[in-house]
Amino acid sequence: MKNFALMGAGGYIAPRHLKAIKETNNNLIAALDKFDSVGIMDRYFPDADFFVEFERFDRHLEKLKRNHQINLDYVSICTPNYLHDSHIRMALRSGADAICEKPIVLNPWNLDALAAIEEESQGNIYTILQLRLHEAIIQLKNKVALSVKNGKYDVDLTYITSRGKWYDVSWKGDESKSGGIATNIGVHFYDMLSWVFGSVQENVVHLREKNKAAGYLEFENARVRWFLSIDENDLPEEVKEKQQRTYRAIEIDNEALEFSEGFTELHTKSYQKILLNEGFGLEEVRSSIEIVHDIRNKEIVRKGERHPFV
Repeated sequence: MKNFALMGAGGYIAPRHLKAIKETNNNLIAALDKFDSVGIMDRYFPDADFFVEFERFDRHLEKLKRNHQINLDYVSICTPNYLHDSHIRMALRSGADAICEKPIVLNPWNLDALAAIEEESQGNIYTILQLRLHEAIIQLKNKVALSVKNGKYDVDLTYITSRGKWYDVSWKGDESKSGGIATNIGVHFYDMLSWVFGSVQENVVHLREKNKAAGYLEFENARVRWFLSIDENDLPEEVKEKQQRTYRAIEIDNEALEFSEGFTELHTKSYQKILLNEGFGLEEVRSSIEIVHDIRNKEIVRKGERHPFV
């Protein structure tokens, strides 16, 4: 049984990490969040110590190590995006491995800095790339790898996940903290696309607003038109009629890729691989971090191969 600490216990994604720690038969000894709405912990680890101040959290972990010989094996990081690299460094300095939600960092050069401390500490930094563990995506990657297709696949990626007014007020609405819409809700799709279709050859941005973005990505084996939005007005009419607030679609050569099911266990699968030292490390996320960095900084182009929603 390994000892875990969790940073960001009050966040949206934290319950998936709590569930994964529990289902892999490990123990959560401490958790941190500056907000105290963390009753979800009762379902998984009611005996874990909880802190709302980083300094007391850090002191507690040090006391367990020095006075009680209780060592920390992993720190799971679910904090706001702009804090990830700092919290990863804290984990490694504590003698633990880090498991960090995506995006692991906001800029490519942050990866280089983390790689240096990873080597110095002899610890490991892992991230969650759960789409790589989805059966439908694995099958797609195998199909592309084995195909002898003349030319590239034509792909349309559409992801609309409605968010209320709270989003702009939260850290997620601040680009300096979240990385903006493409980073915050799209980074795992860009990772999946580069994992399946190869390295990026072209990155064009057609639309970049506070609540939506769109563009064109060309990979070794695919031409991808993409559209991301948190604006419910962008939902297709048939989705609105069903009173649904999320629309996710990937079409490959005009055929829909069905991957709406099978998400519930992917964090647990991620933890299982990490515990076997088979998790996804820094270099495996580099392509997606470079893509979202470029999307944030590229000049807007008003012509070219645009997504139909644009």
